[in-house]
Amino acid sequence: MDRGEIQGAPKNFEALRTLILERRRELPKRLAQVAAFALDNPDEIAFGTAASIAMDAEVQPSTLVRFSQTFGFDGFSALQAVFRARLRERNSSYEDRLVELEGGDAVAAGSAAILNSFIGAAHRSLDNLSAAIDPQKFESASRLLASAGTIHLIARRRSYPIATYMAYALSQLKIRCQIAGTASGIDDDLLALADEGDAAFAVSFSGYAPETSAQASALAARGIPVVSLTDSAFSPLAECSTIWFELVEADHAGFRSLSASMAFAMALAVAIAEERRRG
Repeated sequence: MDRGEIQGAPKNFEALRTLILERRRELPKRLAQVAAFALDNPDEIAFGTAASIAMDAEVQPSTLVRFSQTFGFDGFSALQAVFRARLRERNSSYEDRLVELEGGDAVAAGSAAILNSFIGAAHRSLDNLSAAIDPQKFESASRLLASAGTIHLIARRRSYPIATYMAYALSQLKIRCQIAGTASGIDDDLLALADEGDAAFAVSFSGYAPETSAQASALAARGIPVVSLTDSAFSPLAECSTIWFELVEADHAGFRSLSASMAFAMALAVAIAEERRRG
């Protein structure tokens, strides 16, 4: 076994994900390429063939084997089994998730037990929040956004409620903001009006809404700073953001709340207002 390899493979997806993120800066170029592809496209890793995955990741099939062995697996099929086990829960349909709930102890004990299970997941997310967010980075993000003439809010899908709350909170705090996500479909036109003194706050979680990534990247390319909230160091938002935060919500039976993300958004809105008041 080479010096870059480790003894013992992670037992589940979260452990593997954590290890990949810890070692991402020391991985050779091709292995880093596989790591990014794996965390950005977990369903393809879970259900594709070695040949199709290698083609999509633009590497040789042997690189997949090498990547697997680097993280302690005997081969690619052993690593793939970890992705399959995780994604059976995480990426199941809502109907499948309800079936899972119906077969669990929570439903047998009644609806109140389901509520308690989701409260427990929310507590776990909130307990992890303080450890996940670097206070100095949070202050830097607050100052950056507080200095903006207009804050452009970018989000889609599950992340969209975070952007709408931010729009509400910032407007109540008399801070100019503009949310992307209009029914008229003119979001790109609105973002094209962003001035040099503006900034953006973008939110996207796995599997990463392509519109969010494209719009954040377009603003960053124009020199407009982007602060983002996402759930992976390999998120497309991490690549284009001036400051980005990684926050993974706990789930129950595959349903993932926004408890910690909303708490983060609430705190950020107030911190922006406080920075402006002090300034």
